[in-house]
Amino acid sequence: MRFDLHVHTRFSACSRLALSAILENARSLGLDGVCLTDHDTMDMARKVREGIQDDGLCVLIGMEYTTPEGDILLYGPFENLAPGLSAPEVLEAAEALGGLAVAAHPFRARQPAWPDLLDHPLLRAVEVENGRNSPVENAAAKAFAGRHGKCCLGGSDAHDLSELGRVTVLVETAVCGRADLVAALLAGRCRLGGSAPGRKRV
Repeated sequence: MRFDLHVHTRFSACSRLALSAILENARSLGLDGVCLTDHDTMDMARKVREGIQDDGLCVLIGMEYTTPEGDILLYGPFENLAPGLSAPEVLEAAEALGGLAVAAHPFRARQPAWPDLLDHPLLRAVEVENGRNSPVENAAAKAFAGRHGKCCLGGSDAHDLSELGRVTVLVETAVCGRADLVAALLAGRCRLGGSAPGRKRV
């Protein structure tokens, strides 16, 4: 299944991307699933039915959690996660809750991740391809993940429709809910998938 794992809706103040635009265009772009990862909120869960939609698209709710040490993408049961945690605290919560925490765009020049995040033993995965990063920033993330044996993930970081599906991940097992996705990613049943095949048609 081809997923865009990093998508912002209008629940993120910086995003212009409406939920309706995602639902109407994701399948035609060639996406099988999207993770809606708004900044510090999972409130989109009140607006959309998670799981497989009528057209076959799998819609899941995640979150991009802001910490002083760097942004962290969260997949799993994080609705009740307290605000204002440090990166180590978020990683410990992810482990305790059975979710997955991913260092988001960790080598972005204007907001690099700190060693407290990158060197933490509970960091399992790194976003090595981000649709808004430069090639140099993505290459640095990929090199770091390779050196340290981290799972390599990616996402568009879409804030408008023209960015949706710019970076995807191919998940090798069927995904119907958050638990399925987390299990597949933790097991390494995934690989970077490049751009969605229909993205240039939007």
